Amino acid sequence: MDTLDPLVLARLQFAANITFHILFPTISIGMGWFLLFFKTRFVATGEQHWMDAYQFWIKIFALTFALGVVSGITMSFQFGTNWPGFMNTVGNVAGPLLAYEVLTAFFLEATMLGIMLFGRGRVSEGVHTLATWLVALGTTASAFWILALNSWMHTPAGYEMVNGQAHVTSWFAVIFNPSFPYRMSHMLLASGLTGSFLLAGISAYRWLQLDRAKDVMATLRTGVLVAAVLIPVQIMVGDLHGLNTLHHQPAKLAAMEGIWETQQGVPAVLFAIPDQATQSNHYEIAIPKLASLYLTHDWNGEVQGIKSFGDKHPPVGPVFWAFRIMVGMGLLMLAVSWFATYELKVKKALSRRTAMVLVVMTFAGWVALISGWYVTEIGRQPWLVYGVLTTAQAASTVPAQNIAVSLAMYLTLYAALLSAYVSVVFYLAKKAVHGGDEPLLHVKGLSHV
Repeated sequence: MDTLDPLVLARLQFAANITFHILFPTISIGMGWFLLFFKTRFVATGEQHWMDAYQFWIKIFALTFALGVVSGITMSFQFGTNWPGFMNTVGNVAGPLLAYEVLTAFFLEATMLGIMLFGRGRVSEGVHTLATWLVALGTTASAFWILALNSWMHTPAGYEMVNGQAHVTSWFAVIFNPSFPYRMSHMLLASGLTGSFLLAGISAYRWLQLDRAKDVMATLRTGVLVAAVLIPVQIMVGDLHGLNTLHHQPAKLAAMEGIWETQQGVPAVLFAIPDQATQSNHYEIAIPKLASLYLTHDWNGEVQGIKSFGDKHPPVGPVFWAFRIMVGMGLLMLAVSWFATYELKVKKALSRRTAMVLVVMTFAGWVALISGWYVTEIGRQPWLVYGVLTTAQAASTVPAQNIAVSLAMYLTLYAALLSAYVSVVFYLAKKAVHGGDEPLLHVKGLSHV
């Protein structure tokens, strides 16, 4: 234990917490709007299958919301235990933003979720629909405040340093910092895609179990079609985000692309094994000048290489590979959603093979999400707040042994909870196939409910 680096362990612990936590808000954000769609379709048409879809998926939403809240609280404790330098230096910025998230989003979600789960039949249909809309709005508002803070850590603005502490000079500039619009858009689209593939995957699982009820087919089509529309938009937004990163965090961009030397006409590296010791790529496969074209919109555009940043650059290998996993998964999601849309809309019949692929890709959004998050957060190193506070400066003096023990406990608990979550989701789907998914509540006077 004496040889363990407490800084590395603290980073691993926070990475484990944020990795586990971020899985659930992304589903909550996407699923909140899907639930609103199901509910409004039911109100508009009176067709029971939309309410059946609502009642099934609200169970998964509630489970997801609960795990997101618990893991978020656990994560916030680490600001004090492992990263006291963060709040000491930028607490005047971070503290209010975190408080705004609780006051404007979490309280709204938690209150309205109770009405969503238990209020139907006790409140009017309109009030219940309003509660669903407010929960969906609350999940998005929560993302707004958290991403405002995270974006500010990457592209800080609207502040001044006084006696080693950040003080806000413009809240508008803090919140709407240079990278915020791109990160917010990218994250909301990622949430929509994560929810879409979860919706399509679980519906395809029920379809394979010979459950061809109207609600199953409706949610299957909804998940596939929304994914088919969102993924091209996500690719375009991702490209704009990359250009923003090139301008504000060129070291991260160089690591993402595997570019070591500053040069013109930079090739796009499709595959390589980056070697940080020799500052070179092994077994490189690249397309000449393509990186310059999509990064600078000029075949001969100049891009800074990793070597030009000295020791102020992130670890290249993790960022390089995480970026390719994200892009690769995004392209796979594009192909699957478009092919499934073709079968459902043109051929009017989903093949068993496509349904099986959709089931396998039920949590594909998580893979793209986590790899993209690693690109973002590892790519910021060695900075915690870019250009203001390094990770090492923010770390606590907690002994390595203590961090190692708590890290092991977190990993064990999270592995168990994640396995349980996936199992429960598929159990609920299987139970619904066998007729166990009964309507939660009935509204008097509506014979079709």
